[in-house]
Amino acid sequence: MRHRHLLPQEIDLLLDGEAGFGLQPLKAHVRECADCRAELEAARELVVELEHLPHFAPSTVFADRVMAQVQVFEPMHVAARDSVRRWLPQSRPMQVLGGAMAASTAFVLSVGAIWLLGRADLLLFVTQTLGERARGALVAGAGRLIGAAFGDAAVTALGTGGVSGVAIAATGLAATVIASAFGLRALAAAARRHRGS
Repeated sequence: MRHRHLLPQEIDLLLDGEAGFGLQPLKAHVRECADCRAELEAARELVVELEHLPHFAPSTVFADRVMAQVQVFEPMHVAARDSVRRWLPQSRPMQVLGGAMAASTAFVLSVGAIWLLGRADLLLFVTQTLGERARGALVAGAGRLIGAAFGDAAVTALGTGGVSGVAIAATGLAATVIASAFGLRALAAAARRHRGS
């Protein structure tokens, strides 16, 4: 019956010289197998050579040079905190003054927000007015564009047709564009076939 040879980790266990339950079969195998015995001796010679190598210590700036090239992930809250700390004054009187200014700004903004919430109807009125004006400007611009492209009759037809008229016109325009694209493609294919024959 042929036995398998020792694995590298089993040779490492024998090199460590520790006593253990599973080492006896490994030692018995090494006594019987010339290949594994030679492998173990070569590993021992390598360990002896490695122990005789001089020990080097890195320079004192080695870690700084390595870390300068490493990109370290910094969480967003840490980066924000560090940014705020850079803007904060270092002296105690300036910190008190800065805190007072921040508190007064927060007070003014809070009073303004409360006033705006109390005047929600005014805010709603202004928002609706601005929305109506923006919509009116958009419709007028679209009307001028349609008038320039299709004439004043198209603008009048769209105005009398309402939303359904605009939807029908947009569908017709899309269908015309798609049909034109397919037609041009068919013409180009026919021209290529004609040239090829």
